[in-house]
Amino acid sequence: MIAALIACEIGFWVLLAAGLLTRYVLRRRRLSTVLLWSVPLVDVALLVFAVLDLRTGGEARLAHGLAAVYLGVTAVFGHRMIRWADERVAHRFAGGPAPVRPPRTGPAHAARERQGWLLHLLAYAVSAAILGVFTLLVGDADRTAALWAVMRPWGLAVVIDFVLSFSYTLRPRREQG
Repeated sequence: MIAALIACEIGFWVLLAAGLLTRYVLRRRRLSTVLLWSVPLVDVALLVFAVLDLRTGGEARLAHGLAAVYLGVTAVFGHRMIRWADERVAHRFAGGPAPVRPPRTGPAHAARERQGWLLHLLAYAVSAAILGVFTLLVGDADRTAALWAVMRPWGLAVVIDFVLSFSYTLRPRREQG
């Protein structure tokens, strides 16, 4: 299962890089569109692999929990990662505009931090829902306890992220100098 997880992470970035380089370096827009639309198929493949592994009697392990985390994070942040990479490749290879730097101070920075935390919380919730589906598929909560082990440390990270993100609302960063 760990190998499938690693392969999917590599596949995500390989398809993304191939799609963007095909679009901006080779200037083959149609092919790049096919490659970029294939990126979510990596997530589908990982989900299918994890479900099949669990349904055919595979032992529910931490790797399955990590697969759920990966799926939740890419479902919520995948589009942003693709847009981030697209802006940079377009600028570097196709004369596109320079990427806009996010605000680093003031209320705009605080709002961006709060939005980032809400997305983090959503990724956590999506991952928990996927773990719930995995648990239902196995049909034995005791057998799937290992799946849920990833949620406790991640839950702590979500709480820490909340404190940090919302601290900028109470005390915004100020311009230096």
